[in-house]
Amino acid sequence: MVEGAHAVRDLLSRYPAQILTIVTAHGYLPKEGQKDRLVRLAAVTQQYSCSDLQFSKLSDLDKPQGILAVVRQPTWDEGEVLGQPTVLGVFGEHLQDPANVGAIIRTAAALNVSALWLTPDSADIYNPKVVRATSGVLLALPIFAAKDLSRLIRQGCQVFTAEATGEGNVPIGEIHQVPRKLVLAVGNESRGLSLQIRAQAATRFTIPLSRDVESLNVAATVAVATFYFSRLPKEE
Repeated sequence: MVEGAHAVRDLLSRYPAQILTIVTAHGYLPKEGQKDRLVRLAAVTQQYSCSDLQFSKLSDLDKPQGILAVVRQPTWDEGEVLGQPTVLGVFGEHLQDPANVGAIIRTAAALNVSALWLTPDSADIYNPKVVRATSGVLLALPIFAAKDLSRLIRQGCQVFTAEATGEGNVPIGEIHQVPRKLVLAVGNESRGLSLQIRAQAATRFTIPLSRDVESLNVAATVAVATFYFSRLPKEE
């Protein structure tokens, strides 16, 4: 379920075929913009309207906006993603905060990341908090479940792990080229990456920080690292 005027507007413009149903509250209709109304009414999908009280029972929000869409969950072909000549992926291990997972999805989609892999013990990508944090781009990024990195490594991906500190880590600015198939691995919000994942890394790097800040939020780490790596030349 995707809720909110902005998110539903984005779905109608980009993924109309994925929408199964649109529901509006009676109180929303007088406030709906003329352009949004025309786009919504032109959509070939079931639409219902109900009282504000009934809508509040459907909504996950304390203050519902008055419009939501029921959307098909997307399916993606992992083989197709990994078969591309260049891959920039993100692997998240035991990411439990739905807001972080949603922010990572939104950032990865915006920075043209190939796909996101999450361990099964991470937050559900269809958790309402995750969906809200993606701001409507959940359907734009291929997302897969993976218990570890073994399958990605077998498909020719090299792993770079983001770590706050540790022996053998290099500052991110000292990395001047990247493999054609690169997966950035980030870990749990409090514990970081497991020893197993760290042992599978081809490169372990840190993002130097100032003002005695110990570490970045995991979503911020993904944003900085993917932006930096996506602009580096590829190894021959």
